[in-house]
Amino acid sequence: MRRVSLLLALWWASSSAHAVPVEEHFTVIAGGNAVGHLIAKRDGARVEIDYDFKNNGRGPTMAETLRLGADGLPLEWTIRGTTTFGSRVDEHFVRDGGSVRWRDSVGEGSAQADEGALYIGQSASPWALGLYARALLAAEGGRLPALPGGELRIEAGEAVAVGEGEARRVVRFHAISGLSLNPTFFLLDEQGALFGIVSARFGVIRKGYEGEVDALGEKSDALARERLEAISRSIAHRFDAPVRVRNVRVFEPEKLALSTPVDVVFHGRHIAGVQPAGSVPSPGEVLIDGEGGTLLPGFYEMHGHIGQEGAILNLAAGVTSVRDMGNDNASLQRLIDSIENGTVAGPRIHRSGFIEGRSPFNSNNGILVASQSEALDAVRWYAARGFHQVKLYNSMNPAWSAAAVAEAHRLGLRASGHVPAFTNADAMIEAGYDELTHINQIMLGWVLDPEEDTRTLLRLTALKRLADLDPQSPRVRRTMDAIVAKNVAVEPTIAIHENLLLNRDGETPRGAAGYIEHLPIGNQRDAKRAWTDMSAPGDAEAYAAAWERILATLREMHARGVFLIPGTDLGGSFNFHRELQLFEAIGFSPAEVLRRATLDMARYLGEDQRLGSIERGKLADFFLVPGDPTTDLRETMKIRMVVKDGVVHFPAEIHPHFGIRPFAEPPRIERPALATTR
Repeated sequence: MRRVSLLLALWWASSSAHAVPVEEHFTVIAGGNAVGHLIAKRDGARVEIDYDFKNNGRGPTMAETLRLGADGLPLEWTIRGTTTFGSRVDEHFVRDGGSVRWRDSVGEGSAQADEGALYIGQSASPWALGLYARALLAAEGGRLPALPGGELRIEAGEAVAVGEGEARRVVRFHAISGLSLNPTFFLLDEQGALFGIVSARFGVIRKGYEGEVDALGEKSDALARERLEAISRSIAHRFDAPVRVRNVRVFEPEKLALSTPVDVVFHGRHIAGVQPAGSVPSPGEVLIDGEGGTLLPGFYEMHGHIGQEGAILNLAAGVTSVRDMGNDNASLQRLIDSIENGTVAGPRIHRSGFIEGRSPFNSNNGILVASQSEALDAVRWYAARGFHQVKLYNSMNPAWSAAAVAEAHRLGLRASGHVPAFTNADAMIEAGYDELTHINQIMLGWVLDPEEDTRTLLRLTALKRLADLDPQSPRVRRTMDAIVAKNVAVEPTIAIHENLLLNRDGETPRGAAGYIEHLPIGNQRDAKRAWTDMSAPGDAEAYAAAWERILATLREMHARGVFLIPGTDLGGSFNFHRELQLFEAIGFSPAEVLRRATLDMARYLGEDQRLGSIERGKLADFFLVPGDPTTDLRETMKIRMVVKDGVVHFPAEIHPHFGIRPFAEPPRIERPALATTR
């Protein structure tokens, strides 16, 4: 094994010398509320970990046992429990002499231990960050190869004081890169043990220091923001001169077709013209060779919960607009400000005001309310701050819905949301919903009894009952007819249901087949795992049958003219491309899918006068692909260039910052002497 430094050896020797167990207690916090715990008990070389939290009625429950060697690294590591959505975990790692072996949800693997690689627990609790950090800080250059693949790197950051009096101590920020698309920021104490991992939305903090979460979360987010600002500066190409994208075919949403070859010229934020291909450029123009490719208007991802880390990746995927469907309001406003002032690259954001009832199962986003009066105040708060709609959630008392919707309409806002617990979609349609979110929220009303509680994982696991659903039953017909009669829009989030119902341990998900090999090994590994527990006889078959029933229901909705909205609730980016492919699976043609994701959404949000199509005078929001996506939607993955508000970005420059192998080369650019990059 690679040499371990004296620092690591001394830390382990001193901390393991006690005869009594050493205990570390952490509180899990979401939205300012304690939602769980992490407890690590160490007795000599043995460490036992209990990790459990529940936010929004779901969360992981894990039990870990480690046996550590003299170097402080695992000789054996067992992880058992359930994931956020309930799938079972039975992970095991062993280091024996010169070899290591492991079993996780992907399968079994082995390697030679003398290469110094550090095993990464697929379902490990945050406690493992301290273990990884000590090994990396002891390694030459702060780098180690990782198992099953990739490389980890660590950087030490700022030290900060926390606590008061006898509880005062100094902790230091660190960042590990290589675990996922973005670095993981966390804190170690003076002894090199984990102190916490915190952000504005979520924290796991040493017990007794819960009051430090807000300040530490702001600092952690600032560190992440500094990195993203640096990336944004390096990838943004701004030109003082007009820019001509030559020899492209423009997707025209109204015609559901591609144009003849043209040149598209933009200057500043706006499109200056769409001219016949080969038009003589004016002096000083920047020339970009489209090489006969297709230029598409920027996509609208209509179900995001966007953070700064996902903003750039959505932009690289051609998503220039995101409708945020519930967030920490202060964090979201900071992100919007950063994007609008140009310091962080990302899509324009449309805000939905998240309103949730207080309960043991509530989500911790937006505004939590405990009465109808508070719900009305929340609607007014969002209306006064320019939100375009409100979204009601699971723990809202359904009796308050009609009043909240009426107030939203009075103030010019739309109303959308989940179906609150202990009611059904019919009641929310009657209450005045303009839009229903998630297809499962509609279909559960056809298979659940009134007293069953959808604030829990039941809102997902009960979908297997759809396998026995009679699509002609009165329950089904009543809801479908009401949706059509009241002209209620439906945002089905098809891709998340595909993952939930079809993902299997060790298998590449259908929706990831086009991009998974481009991702870092950690993301590939996590993708190849089931979301739900399918261990009971017949469950896997029932979930697969439920998936087919969902598709059939959406096909009927589309055939009956229900307005279906594309959104993922999966972070957008690559998942948004899969969502569009699934719209084709329910009856849209590829061209109709592209129109729905562009001009139709611009109209839905009331901004089609400036966005949604590539026309003179509209904002310069579009992206370039080499092929024809009106015949094959998979072409939308091969993005060569994205322009948003007239700023040019090349995904091939963006993706390496996140450990992603690029999908396409940037187009050729000619910069005349008079044109400068700002």
